[in-house]
Amino acid sequence: MKLMLLYNPMKFIYLFIPVLLFIAVGVSAQSSNDEAEVVTFPADYFARFKPLTALDMVEQVPGFQLEESDDETRGYAGAGGNLLINDRRPSAKQDLPSAILGRIPASMVERVELVRGQVRGIDLRGQSQMINVIIRENTPATVQWEAIMLVPFQHGPLTPSIYTSLSDNWNNIEYNAGFSVYKNSYGRDGIDEIFDGDDLLTEERINDRENRNTLIKGNLNTVSSLDEKTVLKFNTVISYETRDQVLVSDRIPQAVGEDPRQETFAEDIKRPTIEVGLDVERSLTSNFLGKAIVLYYHTDEDSLKSQLVVDDEGNQTLDRLADGDSAAQELITRLEFDWAFHPNHNLQLNLERAYNSLDGSILQTLDTGTGPVEVAVPGANSFVKEERYDFLLQDTWSMGELELDYGLGAETSTISQTGDAEQSRDFFFLKPQAILTWSSEQAQQTKFRVAREVAQLDLNDFVSATVFEDDDLALGNPNLRPDTTWVTEVSHERRFGRLTVIKVRAFHHWISDVLDLLPLSDTFETPGNIGDGRRWGVEIESTIPMDWLGLKGSKFDIKARLQDSTVNDPVTGNSRRLSSPGGDFPIIYNVENKYAVEMDFRQDFEEHRIAWGWDVITRANRPRYKVNELEIYDDKYVLNLFVETTRWMGVKVRLSGSNVLDSPGYRDRTVFTGRRDLSPVRFREVRDLARDRSVTLSVSGVF
Repeated sequence: MKLMLLYNPMKFIYLFIPVLLFIAVGVSAQSSNDEAEVVTFPADYFARFKPLTALDMVEQVPGFQLEESDDETRGYAGAGGNLLINDRRPSAKQDLPSAILGRIPASMVERVELVRGQVRGIDLRGQSQMINVIIRENTPATVQWEAIMLVPFQHGPLTPSIYTSLSDNWNNIEYNAGFSVYKNSYGRDGIDEIFDGDDLLTEERINDRENRNTLIKGNLNTVSSLDEKTVLKFNTVISYETRDQVLVSDRIPQAVGEDPRQETFAEDIKRPTIEVGLDVERSLTSNFLGKAIVLYYHTDEDSLKSQLVVDDEGNQTLDRLADGDSAAQELITRLEFDWAFHPNHNLQLNLERAYNSLDGSILQTLDTGTGPVEVAVPGANSFVKEERYDFLLQDTWSMGELELDYGLGAETSTISQTGDAEQSRDFFFLKPQAILTWSSEQAQQTKFRVAREVAQLDLNDFVSATVFEDDDLALGNPNLRPDTTWVTEVSHERRFGRLTVIKVRAFHHWISDVLDLLPLSDTFETPGNIGDGRRWGVEIESTIPMDWLGLKGSKFDIKARLQDSTVNDPVTGNSRRLSSPGGDFPIIYNVENKYAVEMDFRQDFEEHRIAWGWDVITRANRPRYKVNELEIYDDKYVLNLFVETTRWMGVKVRLSGSNVLDSPGYRDRTVFTGRRDLSPVRFREVRDLARDRSVTLSVSGVF
């Protein structure tokens, strides 16, 4: 029986439901304990940190970390992360929560609430906690600005950036209009060593990488009350991004008689984007609230990849070009209803339709000295679309110290593809969920969560792409299906006063149709579903004041995760860990690996209006399993420092250093003659990649 419960999540759910009912019936119905569900931080709590924006304030809330939505967020429900503005979620998906908060002056914030349960009809949407920024009414016009100068140590010129936004009222319309130009320049120096199957050095590659990015963005966000019962919100973001990346690799063979060569890889990307969101909220009755949302997103990406090879005399021996174009769009329409039909119950109904599409094409040519010849890239010219309908009915049952959020969701979708692949498939998923919360007091809270989650497919995985640097092809797969996960989590939070908090979370995930790399032949793979897998672990978060060590006005934050996973390898048939994505920088905490640790220290000298601090992040290596390759990324750690002051006219001057210890990143790539671990090693590539250190000077203010 124990093993059946461990490996069959449905049997576990069936056992859990009567336990919940028993608890619910045995507890007398009481009004919700709002005081235990909300931890309030008034504006003066943040005075010691001298904040200029709402983001500065939220970053100092003990025991909370802001979540950012991304392209993998499924529909609107997960957009906005764990952020609320005046009890409402931002009507945006690509406009990140940190960017939204960074445009709100701190002077406009009345208080910040950490919401940990059902209060005032707020829909947590499966989040264990939300941050709620309450804006003051009738605030005067405020301009927030920031100027930044980035100084790379090794590569690129000085790169300036500017941000500015205006917050004001006009004819009963509260609005925020902003404009920014962000520039970034950084380099990556390193050495690749190539070894043969006998572990003998055959080639040395001296690499010089340079990346330059520019992002121009404008935004307009408005909130207006049409009458006493109706609120209208409008949000739009328009941006234009360019990325230029160049890798110059001097390749020196170690064998006698082989000549050196130089290979240059370049990529030029241009990406205009627009997102428009509109929602109308109306109180239909005193206890019945309705909301309609429309969200539209569109982006075009034009990319040009090239590989140029010249011999030691400067003669061109190879020239490859891949001219790619892709257009992606998303249209979401959504209805939400909130009915407080009983003092201890809050019923929510959400209906959503989402349309996603990607139209991609690649024209690749090869020139070995006789002129360019077109090379077909199978699966690269395709149009993919997904149409999805989502439904959720949920009730929040308040029973004094206990609160039960339970509901049933369902979704149906159709994914179709035309072009190089012609196919259409239908899917249907049930998504039950439940969260049981025990808040005996504001200082303590225990949660148990169980839910079935459906992942968002990346439509780029349906379309093939070229990888010149590894002389490889990333094939698309028209047969992908979303992976689903039964999530179980138990967490406990303990607060000691307003500054100290300790949170512990244990989790176990049962994953069906794990999305990984699926073998197509002995040398090619594609994103695909490889079977069932599991993930389990524990995470600890804590904020601790350090005054007891004599460090007055200081605090230490730590977040650490330890986890493991298993899935059957489709190449070897043996059990292994789940794959992790590639890439090396910046280091991201939430990835598929065995552990990650993030530590932050800050000390404020209030009398002198000066603060300093550091942060460090490290994580375990990350394996990536291909059909004939094994890649292992090892990021070591990154240490950043800062010092800031607001001594002069209230303007904040901040000097920060990134990767001050010049920590490198490593990639160990083993390529086999056939299938991985079942055939001899063809060669091994070991990369020691130095990340560029940089110093950033920023000056910001509000008037």
